[in-house]
Amino acid sequence: MSERHPIIAITGSSGAGTTSVTRTFENIFRRERVNAATIEGDSFHRHARVQMKLRLAEAEKAGNKNFSHFGPENNLFPELEALFGEYARSGSGRRRKYLHDAEEAAPYRQEPGTFTPWEDVPADTDLLFYEGLHGAVVTPEVNIAQHPDLLIGVVPVINLEWIQKLYRDKKQRGYSTEAVTDTILRRMPDYVNYICPQFMHTHVNFQRVPMVDTSNPFIARDIPSPDESMVVIRFANPKGIDFQYLRSMIDASFMSRANTIVVPGGKMELAMQLIFTPFVWRMMERKKRAN
Repeated sequence: MSERHPIIAITGSSGAGTTSVTRTFENIFRRERVNAATIEGDSFHRHARVQMKLRLAEAEKAGNKNFSHFGPENNLFPELEALFGEYARSGSGRRRKYLHDAEEAAPYRQEPGTFTPWEDVPADTDLLFYEGLHGAVVTPEVNIAQHPDLLIGVVPVINLEWIQKLYRDKKQRGYSTEAVTDTILRRMPDYVNYICPQFMHTHVNFQRVPMVDTSNPFIARDIPSPDESMVVIRFANPKGIDFQYLRSMIDASFMSRANTIVVPGGKMELAMQLIFTPFVWRMMERKKRAN
């Protein structure tokens, strides 16, 4: 953690909805004129797309049925921790981009599914913003969770997470239900060992809970909408959180525990704006005083 060079990290598994949280923070940064250095979690995968497919085929041939993007074998955990540590100390570090599709790849004249060269984080940024799978990973070798000043988990209930992944991979990527199901099953050990444990280190968790039947996610025809959901927001340390103000600003919200407020799914972005804008204000004030 660092007053001069703060870090915000959003962590959640594939299909969890971290991208929508990122959009909310982008709006906060733009409105508050915060110059953030953005880090995409995918850029710390170990292998490009073609190499990952080859490694997967080799793993399956060798009898490894649990080869996945979620664990340390296929991610650069030490390098990610080094970036966080270096940024907290000096406001610098090394980053790259993962080019997901042809549109992203075109400006770099590279193939989709590849990485750009490593480069320095731009100088004189106000904070580091990370969004990805592993912002709070702790293993015997690394402790990434110790570095962020604000650590946010995005965790839909498991059936909703699977529905979102099935919908995205089938509609956008052309995969079959069977192929997506195989991926879910292959990832499960790493999900249990490296994704779930992160959420005991987060400062705030957002968990979307559908209010419709999702008992068999593998036959769902669409993703439950925000208006068909509630969002459970849990604070690890609720000191200083004005729950009365949040409840007055968000209709139909209620407290389920002393550190937990529940809001309608359609109000999740509003809740994030109300909760995190003061966090960003305080970070920038501490930064000014420290400098």
